[in-house]
Amino acid sequence: MELGAFSVSLTVKDINESKAFYEKLGFQAFGGDPEQQWLIMKNGSCVIGLFQGMFEKNILTFNPGWNQEAENIDSFTDVRDLQQQLKGKGIKILSEADEAGEGPESFTIEDPDGNPILIDQHR
Repeated sequence: MELGAFSVSLTVKDINESKAFYEKLGFQAFGGDPEQQWLIMKNGSCVIGLFQGMFEKNILTFNPGWNQEAENIDSFTDVRDLQQQLKGKGIKILSEADEAGEGPESFTIEDPDGNPILIDQHR
């Protein structure tokens, strides 16, 4: 099962303070807008998202259809197909993708320890 590009979405208290901290670790801004309280940062192939006031917990995030550079890849498994595969394996879907649609969509699951996992397709 190919889930797409991986990143960790971190809930932060102060977007600018967190940005400065991760810059000291070698991360550079890659996308987003700190004025909108979110920023994507990169260090090599490691990608983190900083989100102020948007989530309660840190989230493992996968993006079908993207590589680690947030570039479209030709062949990928649609988020709706991934959702169906996981349902078939007995995984509980917390927020479901609309399986009748196409294009951008997402769904959320949790691991056995309650860690949220977002499967988020942007195209």
